[in-house]
Amino acid sequence: MSQATDDSLVISSDPLHPANLIPELCRSFYNLGWVTGTGGGICIRTGDKVFIAPSGVQKERIEPSHIFVLPFPQPEPSPHTDRVFLRRPALNLKESACTPLFWNSFDLRDAGSCIHTHSQHAVMATLLWTGPVFTISHQEMIKGVRVAGTGHALSYLDTLVLPIIENTPNEEDLKDSMAEAMTKYPDAAGVLVRRHGVYVWGTDWEKAKTQTECLDYLFEIGVKMKLAGLPTVLN
Repeated sequence: MSQATDDSLVISSDPLHPANLIPELCRSFYNLGWVTGTGGGICIRTGDKVFIAPSGVQKERIEPSHIFVLPFPQPEPSPHTDRVFLRRPALNLKESACTPLFWNSFDLRDAGSCIHTHSQHAVMATLLWTGPVFTISHQEMIKGVRVAGTGHALSYLDTLVLPIIENTPNEEDLKDSMAEAMTKYPDAAGVLVRRHGVYVWGTDWEKAKTQTECLDYLFEIGVKMKLAGLPTVLN
């Protein structure tokens, strides 16, 4: 495993540099209740570099110097075993446990960013929708979600379908079932993990963030509709 510590990859005065964006976004996600208790994560891919937040840290206190940088693509068998790094923090930190799952979004959707939240709305949706998918239709916020997460925007008349996979004790072990769900549901913009949270991706960080926000809204309203005895899908 590489021990590179090239700080020039994460030190920038540009507020839109990934190493500056990730801490800012993590603070925002923390305030939304998406990444409390060190859970959740985000990555941003720019060209041949992937910037990833560390694992097991207070997400609202991440600094640019804490960011990992990996090359894309990774030599086999990375990024699932011994990963190659362009830059590792000087502190004794570990890259996000979501890394193999983030790579699914790159390999299967050519995403530029992937977000993982532990939103309670997402978790409740996986408990009330006991089958393999979450479905909802005729909601205005569906228009903020894109086909496959990277295609054209869905219509108000479209039925949003998101696969639900079963949780595992270790985050990395979700990689294969997530990939299977993405293959089985090629139009899905994310994957829910039962009793855990959700993964959402987009062509860039803005679209990934927008879709995560829209999906979280849809999870919340869907749960409220379900509990009120209202159908979430209209014919």
